[in-house]
Amino acid sequence: MTLGMLASQQLAEEIEPGITRNKWTLFRAICDARPALGVTDRALTVLDALLTFYPDNELSQERGLIVFPSNAQLSIRARGMTAATLRRHLAVLVDAGLILRKDSANAKRYARRDRAGDVAEAFGFSVAPLLARATEIEALAAQAVADRELMRITRERLTICRRDVAKLIAAALEEGADGDWEKITCMFREIVAGLRVRPGLSTWRFALDEMSFVREEIVNQLETQTKTQKMHANESQIERHIQ
Repeated sequence: MTLGMLASQQLAEEIEPGITRNKWTLFRAICDARPALGVTDRALTVLDALLTFYPDNELSQERGLIVFPSNAQLSIRARGMTAATLRRHLAVLVDAGLILRKDSANAKRYARRDRAGDVAEAFGFSVAPLLARATEIEALAAQAVADRELMRITRERLTICRRDVAKLIAAALEEGADGDWEKITCMFREIVAGLRVRPGLSTWRFALDEMSFVREEIVNQLETQTKTQKMHANESQIERHIQ
């Protein structure tokens, strides 16, 4: 057992009394927080399958938190995933601290029931860490959603800014405006080139700042030139009046 697994086990044993969560709402939060939790899409497919074996929609310590499907049953609900692939992705979920193994002496998954037919003891996978980490997972999910929205807004603003810069450069070249347009065009292309390899939010924000700076420089340069042209035109009119 790794230190991470031991920490997850200790955390699972410290679930606050009375805490419950809708398993599918919590699963959606895990999907949102997937990068921060360090799990893959395929591992989430397995977690989704595991949760279908939990008999209630509400995860609750009072109702027990062990699921005990056979590999064959789990494979069917995990869209036909092979046993070897299942083991690999179950290990990912364990390493991520989302589930725990509760092994029986013979390493099989099953439940012992009392005379009333209720589960007295079960061996399989514990989803207790999900309940124990529910608040953390929800916070990570909220942050992930906020980051995605910020990413969307940033990319949208950069797209508009990029289009503006391209149009301004084209207009300046067409009108023969004064300025080092070759240098400005190179700056523009360098910013765009930096976005070709799946950039993160910080890269998008940096690119937006850089592109906004280029746009501002072009606008200032063109406005200065326009004012100069107007001033020269006014001076010419004054000279004609004097003559």
